[in-house]
Amino acid sequence: GLVMLLPHGYEGQGPEHSSGRPERYKQLCAEHNIQLCFPTTPAQMFHMLRRQHVRPYRKPLIVMSPKSLLRHKLSTSTLEDLTDGAFQTVIPEQDPLNESDVVRVVCCTGKVYFDLLETRRSRGIRDVAILRVEQVYPFPKDEFGAQLERYPNARELVWCQEEPQNQGVWDLFKHRLHAFQERGLRVSFAGRAAASSPAVGDFALHVHQQETLVNEALSGIVNPSMNRKATL
Repeated sequence: GLVMLLPHGYEGQGPEHSSGRPERYKQLCAEHNIQLCFPTTPAQMFHMLRRQHVRPYRKPLIVMSPKSLLRHKLSTSTLEDLTDGAFQTVIPEQDPLNESDVVRVVCCTGKVYFDLLETRRSRGIRDVAILRVEQVYPFPKDEFGAQLERYPNARELVWCQEEPQNQGVWDLFKHRLHAFQERGLRVSFAGRAAASSPAVGDFALHVHQQETLVNEALSGIVNPSMNRKATL
């Protein structure tokens, strides 16, 4: 099956060098016609490509490919990760949290996961779990739901993304959250405000926006400067 690798990740390089435009492919997603993935480790990339080759599900694979993750100290895999296992559509929490203490579950794709992880560790936050959705479409409903079941005391489900609210995959994700709202979870969004451009051209502003959206996702405190609705 066809594989398309599109560089994607917000690193302060401006609107022409930040987004692979996942929202455009999101609009095409229906009837299991394509696959849209955001691999974040070497093992995930390997198993994703291997799966594409060996399984009978011959649908085009659209990959939002990492850029800075090629050199990121936390985006690594062991030889065992590469030789064993399979592609994970949802990667569970990686730190040893007490699951009964978790009150907020943050979901994301791609590079922003590592920003969330490093910030959470530096602040010593122990009541927020982070899930990586590596396959956005077809949406892994069962795998995602199974991860949420691990946190019986969670009260908030946050979708965090680097892209503006009218871009990225938030629109695709939020339509699948009704079942989780029925469980009593408050669903919210943490990311950049809706914008006509994929990204800002000023590096200092980029850093401010990135720090703000990460803080919102982890703390639940909405910064008015982002100028958007944060709750579904």
